[in-house]
Amino acid sequence: MSDAALPASIAKVLERFAAMGREEKMQALVGYAKKLEPLPPALAALDRAAFTVPECQTRVDLFPEVQDGRMHFYADVNVRQSPTVAAFLAIVFSAVNGQPPSVTLAIPDDFVPRMMQGLGLSARETGLTAMVQRLKRHARAAT
Repeated sequence: MSDAALPASIAKVLERFAAMGREEKMQALVGYAKKLEPLPPALAALDRAAFTVPECQTRVDLFPEVQDGRMHFYADVNVRQSPTVAAFLAIVFSAVNGQPPSVTLAIPDDFVPRMMQGLGLSARETGLTAMVQRLKRHARAAT
C-alpha cells in the first residue's frame, strides 16, 4: 500500500516522525508515553492470557473494544519500566482509536521500522511489530 492510500491518521503519524531528528523523536516518545490511556477497571478484571503479546520483552496486554463499528484499543503496560512501548502504543492508538477496523488493518507492514528509524532501538522492533500484528488480528475479528 502506498502512502497515498494510507488512512489520513496513519499517514499523519508517519509523516510527523519522518520529519523529526533523533532528539525530537525521543522527546516525542517521552510525551506520548504520558498519554497512554489507563486501562478501564472492567478490562483490568479480565483473564489476561488471551490479551498478552508473548513476543514482547516487556509484559504487554492489548484489549480491543468495538462499539458502533469503531475500534478502541487499550493497553496494560508498565509505563515507568517501558516508556518506549507505552509511547509507541499511544501513538498507534491515536491513529486508530475511534476508527473502523479498516484503519487498523491499513497499518503498513513497515510501520514499526519507519517509526523507530534512527532511534537505535532495533531490539524492540520484534515486540512492537508483534503488537501491531495483534491489533490487526483484533481488527480482522471485528469485521
